[in-house]
Amino acid sequence: MKTAVVILNWNGKHLLEQFLPKVIACSPNAEVVVADNASSDGSVAFVRSAFPGVTIVENTRNNGYAGGYNDALACVDADYYVLLNSDIEVTPNWIDPVIRHFEEDPLVGAIQPKIRAFKQRDQFEYAGAAGGYLDRLGFPFCRGRIFEECEVDRGQYDDVREVFWASGACMFVRASVFHECEGFDEMFFAHMEEIDLCWRMKNRGYKILIEPASVVFHIGGGTLSKSNWRKTYLNFRNNLELIYKNIEDKYLFRSLFMRMALDGVAAFKFLFTNGFSHFYAIVRAHLHFYRMIPTIRQKRRKLKALEHNRNSTGVYMGSIVADYFIRHKKTFRDLDIP
Repeated sequence: MKTAVVILNWNGKHLLEQFLPKVIACSPNAEVVVADNASSDGSVAFVRSAFPGVTIVENTRNNGYAGGYNDALACVDADYYVLLNSDIEVTPNWIDPVIRHFEEDPLVGAIQPKIRAFKQRDQFEYAGAAGGYLDRLGFPFCRGRIFEECEVDRGQYDDVREVFWASGACMFVRASVFHECEGFDEMFFAHMEEIDLCWRMKNRGYKILIEPASVVFHIGGGTLSKSNWRKTYLNFRNNLELIYKNIEDKYLFRSLFMRMALDGVAAFKFLFTNGFSHFYAIVRAHLHFYRMIPTIRQKRRKLKALEHNRNSTGVYMGSIVADYFIRHKKTFRDLDIP
């Protein structure tokens, strides 16, 4: 079985200089691929000169995370893909414990390692922590991270278990399942496209796992920082599209209504704490979503026809918003999740 570690790069030469050597050193049995999204900073020339053993895939356009990986993985021959952000430090033996699950269970579609913060190394990192969940309204959260609250890793989540989604920062994917599900939806461009892919896998009966024996360290915000209004725009826009596209019929209208109300509250909170640009980003996100409803409705109908053996493990039937802001439940272990 062949494994390929695929790093999507866009003007990240400085990150490749810092992290690529360790990826190569810690991945002796995998092909290492740098998929470049039409960078202009000399990234391709640097990799070709400094790391001649690394495979380079040159995308002709910067089509974000979703389109960039779709373009690149069409050129990569492997049984298992490891989608790795360029701002991640890997550790020894980070691949083998994960691949074992794919080989033991054909229903495993994707797996995430434990993701800790690069600078606060004993702390879970925002983008994935110890595995992703969704609440009944479609809000994503993680074992080890709820909203902005990231826990210290004391081994409290060191069990292998099914979750709902695996982080795109470091995501192991069975290649056949990736292509069966038609890859990432390029409508998302960046942010939450991995949740959408995992949701589609789950609706076809596949499993998403967390393997804490594999540990990586993530800087985060390498392309868009949390202070950037565009990140706010993409998060709110994509979450609405994610829900409308995938959620079960019986929850659809209630979830969208509640999300719109909560997004209104969030918009005014942003107005007073982050400024007008973030407030307007949420308004723009909703306007874009309303324009896209006919297109998303078509995708929804197509996906519902393909669903079978839906796997709902990792869905929390409570409200993470109410738990966090009203009931002051700040950690995953405070929630009523077995």
